[in-house]
Amino acid sequence: MSVSKETQQKIQQLQLMEQSMQQFLIQRQNFQSQLAEIDSALKELKNSKEAYKIIGNIMVLSDNEELEKELTSKKETAELRIKTLEKQEQKLRERAEDMQKQVLDEIKEQ
Repeated sequence: MSVSKETQQKIQQLQLMEQSMQQFLIQRQNFQSQLAEIDSALKELKNSKEAYKIIGNIMVLSDNEELEKELTSKKETAELRIKTLEKQEQKLRERAEDMQKQVLDEIKEQ
């Protein structure tokens, strides 16, 4: 049984979509890891009288309030990126499912 060129192209597109979903997953996991680190840093910052910030290869004494604002901003950015990646991943998953159904239908017809 041979598969049409159109079906072969759809199968290749499905493989590319799978790779893209893997990349989205890796990126999302990285941002979730960053988010966990930021949450941990914010928690520790509330319990500390002094806080240091790493700039390049050195640690510099920083104002707790400024550091908290900076971490909160980074947290919001990470959360936004996670939501964006989740939406992109969901849209791609839906497209892949539709294409997979098409391919299966085309294969059954042949």
